[in-house]
Amino acid sequence: MARITAGVTTSHVPAIGAAIDNGKSQDSYWGPMFAGYEFSKRWIAQQKPDVILLVYNDHATAFSLDIVPTFAIGCAEQFAPADEGWGPRPVPVVQGHAELACHIAQAVIQQDFDLTIVNRMDVDHGLTVPLSLMFGQAPAWPVRVIPFPVNVVLYPPPSGRRCYELGKAIRQAVDSFDAELNVQVWGTGGMSHQLQGARAGLINRAWDTRFIDRLINEPDALSHMPHIEYVREAGSEGIELVMWLIMRGALNEKVRTVHRFYHVPASNTAVGHLILENLP
Repeated sequence: MARITAGVTTSHVPAIGAAIDNGKSQDSYWGPMFAGYEFSKRWIAQQKPDVILLVYNDHATAFSLDIVPTFAIGCAEQFAPADEGWGPRPVPVVQGHAELACHIAQAVIQQDFDLTIVNRMDVDHGLTVPLSLMFGQAPAWPVRVIPFPVNVVLYPPPSGRRCYELGKAIRQAVDSFDAELNVQVWGTGGMSHQLQGARAGLINRAWDTRFIDRLINEPDALSHMPHIEYVREAGSEGIELVMWLIMRGALNEKVRTVHRFYHVPASNTAVGHLILENLP
């Protein structure tokens, strides 16, 4: 049977992708941040996942404000890098896993979660930057990817509790897939940041650190955190962190922290990164 073996969280700041694409990852500003992912590259090369279910938010590329699904799943065979206004990133086309994606859609919808099934979609920096951080500048991504967009852009976003329970439903779906697959679930976005208004540039290191602690050790309690706390403590874009709870819900109650990294700043954002492996 397919099995979820590990979860990854990481920020997906667009400026990180630009730093990679323009050869600036080793300069004095960006070097310390990229150093936090060197272990991760070695780890994932050893783990060799077959499929990554990558939870991210679309930034008005695949979806416009005319139609914004709360939860969606990419069921196509491949997904091209999106043009976000300055041309597509020079990264490989993402190869999907349509069979597993359709199975997850079937199983999760039957557990009363309404997913929007997407059969054609370009993927923006929310998905490609995490892949670049973990795999580097690869000629082809060495893994199949199922895109899982979540609305954290247009009010109202889903609650942390709903995301956490969705992760559990995804776990059940993967467990019931009749093929030997090593599956990882990635939750991306965050951490604390605000891009506009009087609090533009807000970063809350103490709150971010506590969030990571709770995500590891008390995710059920953390999932009840109301939206207003994310906004008040982590800024208007801090609500992206509910996507990390989908990853955590898909793992066992007990996990092992393989790697943990936090860095400020990357552009005007706090970068958080975590690798968790399931314990029995």
